[in-house]
Amino acid sequence: MLGSAAGVFAVHGAQAATIEQIARRAGVSRQAVYEQFGDRTTLFAQVVADIEERAFEAIGAPALDLSQPELRSWARANYANMFAFVAANPDAFPVLREAERMGDPALTRLRERLAAVYTEASRQRWARHGVDSGRADKALVTLFFAMTEALVQASWDGEPPDADALIDLLTEFTVGGVVRLRTAAADVMERLR
Repeated sequence: MLGSAAGVFAVHGAQAATIEQIARRAGVSRQAVYEQFGDRTTLFAQVVADIEERAFEAIGAPALDLSQPELRSWARANYANMFAFVAANPDAFPVLREAERMGDPALTRLRERLAAVYTEASRQRWARHGVDSGRADKALVTLFFAMTEALVQASWDGEPPDADALIDLLTEFTVGGVVRLRTAAADVMERLR
């Protein structure tokens, strides 16, 4: 039922979606929806909470896997993971944006939770190279998410580019930037401490 409700809320919004539409899409009676969730507001809150938790688990957990010591493979795996979540859950961003519009900062909360995980992973990666990254981690993670979020939601003229090509672009952009920060632009890290 939550998946069906997410699809209806993504298309119609929290206020225009009806229990009838949700029940029809889920293949259940309206009464079944009311019995399980009470009302549309409670159902929307449950859908938002479900999406937020699934997104956090799918996107956050792999970030701390530091078994891939090479930055390129680690970054690519994390970008691919984000793209995979969005592809498998096309209603997630529209519902989370709708929640924000309705006064529930679910997307902001998710970003902050993920940023904490990725910031710690980034800090650990820099420490392996003897670099005290200071506040640079938070800035880098903010860029990481902003670039990914923009690309997975971008409108393209015609067919969108191949997801693997976008993932490779993000990966190379990230690796190139980090290499530059470790060598030619090391003063940037110092200024962010």
